[in-house]
Amino acid sequence: MKIYGIDLSKDKFDVSFISNETEQKKIVSNNFKGICKFLQQIDEGVLVAEYTGSYGDLLVHLCYLFKVKIALVPGYNIKHSLGLQRGKSDSKDASRIRKYGERFYEDLYLTEPKHESIKELKELYALREQLAKSRKSLKLGHESRNHGPSQSIASHKGYERAIGHLEKEIELIEDEIKKIVQYNKDLKDNYKLITSIKGIGPVIANNLIIKTENFKRINTAKKAAAFAGVCPYPNSSGKISLNAKTSNIADKKLKSLLFLAAKTAATHNKEYSLYAERKKLEGKPYYLIMNNISNKMLRTVYGVIKSRKPYDINHICHDPRLLN
Repeated sequence: MKIYGIDLSKDKFDVSFISNETEQKKIVSNNFKGICKFLQQIDEGVLVAEYTGSYGDLLVHLCYLFKVKIALVPGYNIKHSLGLQRGKSDSKDASRIRKYGERFYEDLYLTEPKHESIKELKELYALREQLAKSRKSLKLGHESRNHGPSQSIASHKGYERAIGHLEKEIELIEDEIKKIVQYNKDLKDNYKLITSIKGIGPVIANNLIIKTENFKRINTAKKAAAFAGVCPYPNSSGKISLNAKTSNIADKKLKSLLFLAAKTAATHNKEYSLYAERKKLEGKPYYLIMNNISNKMLRTVYGVIKSRKPYDINHICHDPRLLN
C-alpha cells in the first residue's frame, strides 16, 4: 500500500511518498483549491499525517469527499517509534511520518470527519472553558482587592460588569449546548443514560460525549480509562515489583472532572461510598481510592451505553461464570 507522509502546518503541508523506488516530495497549499488539486492526483494509497488540531480538519473533510483514506497519528507515537533522529524540518518530518505509516500500516486508525453536532459541541465547549477561566481570574482579582486599605469604586464596578457579562455569556453557551443535545436523538439518549449515574452532571456528560465523539471513537471503557489517565499499568522489572501506576499521558481536563465526579459519588452514591469505606479500612491512600472510583464510573458509563438502560443502584451483577 502506497503511503503519503504529510507534515501539516497552517498555510501549507509537505508531502513525502515513494514513486519508482525513489522518494518524491511536494508542497501543497493548505486551502480548498490546493487540497482538491492534490487529492485528484491520488489513485490509491493512504495519507498519514500528524494530528495538529484544526490544521487538518479541511484535509480530513475533503479526503472523505474524494474517498481517500487518511489516518491522523499523535506526534508522540511518531517521535518515539523511529529511534534517535537528528535535525528537523517540514520536509524531514514528512519523510518520518511516511516511514512510520509504512512500518505500522496495520495499526493505523483511519480518520473520518466528526459529525456536525459533535464539532459544534466541541467549539462551544472550548469557548465555555475559555470564558470560565477568564471569569475565575477576574473573581480572584476582585477578591484580592478586599484585603487592601482602600478600594476604587470605579474598579469595583468594572469588575462586577465584566464578571456579570461573562456569566451571561456562559449561560447562553450552556443553553446552546443543551439545544444541540436535545435536537440530536443519539446525543440526547446517551446524555440521559450518562446523567442517570449519581455523580455525573451536565459538564462531565458533555465532556465525555465530546472527547469520545459520542462513544464511537473511544468505544470501550478500557480505552476511555487510558485516555483519561485513570488506568493503572504494571510497574515491575525482573525481581522488582512495585505498585501499578497511572500514565502521565492523559487528558488532564477529563481526569480532573472524573476526580470531582468520584468525590461526589463517594458521598451520595451508596455503591461507591461502600467501596470507598472498604478501601479506607484496607489502608488504601485517598487518591488511589478516588482513581479507582473514577475507573469504576467509566465502566458504569459504558455499561449503561451498551445496555441502553439507565443506571439502577439496585442492579445485581451476576458472576458470568455461573450463568452457563
